[in-house]
Amino acid sequence: MLVVAATLALGCGHGEGATSATSTPHDPALVHTAAGTLRGVVKPEYRMFAGIPYAAPPLGPLRFQPPAPAGSWPGVRDATHAGPRCMQDINGDLEMGRNTDEDCLTLNVWTPPSSDHRRPVLVWIHGGSFTNGSGAMYDSKLLATRGDMVVVTINYRLGTLGFLAHPSLGANGDVGNYGLADQQAALRWVRDNIAEFGGDPARVTIAGESAGGMSVCDHLVAPGSSGLFHAAIIQSAPCQAQVALPVAQAVSLDYARNVGCGDPATAADCLRGLPADKLRNPVQYFHLGDEVLSGPVTQTTTLPVDPMIVFASGGEAKVPVMIGSNRDEFTLFVGLQYLRYGREYTAAEYPHLLATTFGADADAVAARYPLSRYGGSVSLSYAAAVTDGAFACVADRVAGELAPSSPVFAYEFNDPDAVAPEPLRNLPFPVGASHSLELRYLFDVIGAQPLNPPQQALSDQMIDYWSRFVATGDPTVNGQPAWPKVGKGSAAENRLSLEPDGSRLITDFDESHQCGFWDSLRG
Repeated sequence: MLVVAATLALGCGHGEGATSATSTPHDPALVHTAAGTLRGVVKPEYRMFAGIPYAAPPLGPLRFQPPAPAGSWPGVRDATHAGPRCMQDINGDLEMGRNTDEDCLTLNVWTPPSSDHRRPVLVWIHGGSFTNGSGAMYDSKLLATRGDMVVVTINYRLGTLGFLAHPSLGANGDVGNYGLADQQAALRWVRDNIAEFGGDPARVTIAGESAGGMSVCDHLVAPGSSGLFHAAIIQSAPCQAQVALPVAQAVSLDYARNVGCGDPATAADCLRGLPADKLRNPVQYFHLGDEVLSGPVTQTTTLPVDPMIVFASGGEAKVPVMIGSNRDEFTLFVGLQYLRYGREYTAAEYPHLLATTFGADADAVAARYPLSRYGGSVSLSYAAAVTDGAFACVADRVAGELAPSSPVFAYEFNDPDAVAPEPLRNLPFPVGASHSLELRYLFDVIGAQPLNPPQQALSDQMIDYWSRFVATGDPTVNGQPAWPKVGKGSAAENRLSLEPDGSRLITDFDESHQCGFWDSLRG
């Protein structure tokens, strides 16, 4: 669901060549991994190594299979340019499919200047509805330099190639979740290689936004992820958006039939033999408003149980967790609909919008989110309902369920004038602190508007909080507003509001987002 970043950044070229080694062993541009030597980019403030394969190309018979180990290479591999993005839907791709490839399982490493001590590691999982995006969109030099950490950004298989759950592709539920398995392979690569980049394999934090944050929720409960990380950051993740295997298989059977692979006896070979472009349109498992998601499948080998069920029973990995949402998450998606159709939703359309999103609960939601409360604006009323029901109160629920057994630190990003792409700044309603806009405060997003001085101060503060959490499992920073753990009783509302005019502890998050109401709908 990382739509904004996709409008701001384009992928980099693919550097796959290898040359003979000519530099001395102490050259900071050279790193020796288990598969071979890499030559990256060295700047005075940081180093960057890009396009590093962490698994074999998932081509031919390896399509719709768990990732296989990456091969080695002779000499020195060029690691100065990111690899191609994984295959993704042309309709969600500003480059119309260019610079995408099925051979895409690469990662990028950002480090401070070389030194003798080991630094904590942040592994960033990109968002994009599990249908678009790439690791290369996240220029991480700000986190690496100001945060004094090693940052790894990864690609993983998306859409149909990442999550198709056709029953012919494996036995006993061993289908789907190839993209999630890719992420696990990247984490194993980090465990085995990151020390060579100055990283500490005993201090690895997984983090992600939107679909990336949903992935973090999955890793907290997935058996194959156990022991591969030591802390977790979940940003703007509707972690309840999981699909069960029977539903995913039915959708996948229809998908295969529509691409000419309808015979179950031959479907596996047929699907593996199709040109990759035939599988570019994502399999559609879940709708969030007008947003369509592919994504992880539960009741499978890789993800046996829905993470929301595991969280409620206390069976997740016991690691420190930072979790948060943005004050106005869904205005982004309502704004994109306005840009697509050139008009706002009308009052007559409001009941239908709520019915398609909330089903039988639509009337109850309408009573809680009347147009009169939002100046008659359907756009703002609808955005507030989905923000609260799918993002804010899900994060609130997860924080409360994890807090009894792990340190949990909760936040809300609340810059009402957050930097947004120009089209979104010219809407007839304010976007506010919408989905993905906090990323500009953590990453150097290509083409983004500059931050004003208060926003730059907030950016510095957020990087300090994030980096301290990655280093210690606690975001407390000397000289900054206190950020206490989520606890019991009144402490359950401990949440830091990140604001450019001064971040502060808030205790009305649950009330302002009507989380009691949303909890009542769950029964």
